[in-house]
Amino acid sequence: MTAEAEENLRYRRAQSVTRAEEITEQEKRVRKLQLDKPVHKPRDSLFSWSSEFADFTGLVNWGFLMLTIGGLRLFLENLLKYGFRVNPIEWIIVLTGYNEGDNRQYPSVVLLIFSVVPAVASLLIEKGIAVGILSENIGITLQVSNILFIVSLPVVVLYFKGTDFSFVGISTVCFIYLILFLKIWSYAQTNHWCRNGAKGKKSNNKLRRQSLSAPNWNSLNNAEIEQSEEEKSDQAAAAGLVKYPDNLKLKDLFYFLLAPTLCYELNFPRTTRIRKRFLLKRLLEVVFGVNLILALFQQWMIPSVTNSVDPFSHMEPMKITERLLKLAVPNHLIWLCFFYLTFHSFLNLMGELLQFADRNFYGDWWNANNISVFWRSWNMPVHMWAVRHVYLPITARGHSKLVASIVVFVISALFHEYLVSVPLQMFRIWAFLGMMAQPPLAVISRFAQLRLGARWGNIIVWSSLILGQPLAIMMYYHDYALAHFTPPQ
Repeated sequence: MTAEAEENLRYRRAQSVTRAEEITEQEKRVRKLQLDKPVHKPRDSLFSWSSEFADFTGLVNWGFLMLTIGGLRLFLENLLKYGFRVNPIEWIIVLTGYNEGDNRQYPSVVLLIFSVVPAVASLLIEKGIAVGILSENIGITLQVSNILFIVSLPVVVLYFKGTDFSFVGISTVCFIYLILFLKIWSYAQTNHWCRNGAKGKKSNNKLRRQSLSAPNWNSLNNAEIEQSEEEKSDQAAAAGLVKYPDNLKLKDLFYFLLAPTLCYELNFPRTTRIRKRFLLKRLLEVVFGVNLILALFQQWMIPSVTNSVDPFSHMEPMKITERLLKLAVPNHLIWLCFFYLTFHSFLNLMGELLQFADRNFYGDWWNANNISVFWRSWNMPVHMWAVRHVYLPITARGHSKLVASIVVFVISALFHEYLVSVPLQMFRIWAFLGMMAQPPLAVISRFAQLRLGARWGNIIVWSSLILGQPLAIMMYYHDYALAHFTPPQ
């Protein structure tokens, strides 16, 4: 077909569309004048995409009501089947570590107190490098060794003293030591950046002073530049900003360790006051949220997980699927409560107490249209740490974004496996494989988003959250039950 023929075809189509619209408008005018009082006109059904109808508030309310009724039915079924299992006294015993060992030495508490030692050691190493006692290479080697020591200590202690720890106690230790690992990594790397930047400024200043010896136009420009640098330094000092190495103090270190962030800075944004009403609300949410999660776990989660061992042992697909779907509801509800309790209530509580102004702890992950967006928005402290201390340094060295993303996911997968396998005292790779399955799942969800629409991408995200976690829980509990509860043959 020639270009002229195509142009004529487009012109005829444009004419036909225009003519159809004219006929429709003319038909409307004529029908209004009819004596039969017509009520019909061309229009689409509301559920049709072409109708462009978007107000489904009533259906959303219906969905919430159905979920409430379904949840109430499951709650009543649980009570009739298992009785009332909630026992706050057991919560106190478990959370305080009273059942740790026979000699009541509370090893978890001892390890948590000892976590201050590697943190202070990191400060002393940075001090030694700053004053010239330690060379740069020796200091970096010591910092790397200290960071590896932090993440390895719970593993070594648990290997020799595993029977003295409760599951909650060692889980808390692993969680706190992993956070300390990330914070000290950021602390050491940030001070390294500041140290290199200060050295670069000193070398530039030396070059500028040498150029001032020649009375020419360039020397005047250099003098102006040097003066502007001094003015910037004076402005920073006037604003009360801390400069390296004045930040190497215990007060600064402990503020960072308690602050709701994993990324160290010399000058964090601060609020002017503590809002007492806001603080009280978050405190009440933390107290209520902890009790709610413990009650749901004791009443709903434990029986469901316990009853899933036999179907997994006999590999019965129908029963496994039924157990998975039954476990998905309480697990997902507890996960949502845990998210709100941790990322909104607790982190805002700490931020308000410390007057920490950056409260960007989470994004709108519930609207994520693919898995990649979810992982970038649901846990902002970890995401910012991964971007700042892993992703950007790798790309700065000339590696591709794909390589940097894979490294980030591998590190995240190792962290997840660490938090599960170490407390359970058995090495499995289910959590690691679950995290490494996220990049392929991100490709699938992205494809669904582009080909089928954003809604289907969001459905895949929610499906992975609702079904993926209980599957991993059942697999770990199955292996744990076989290792500890199965009688020897």
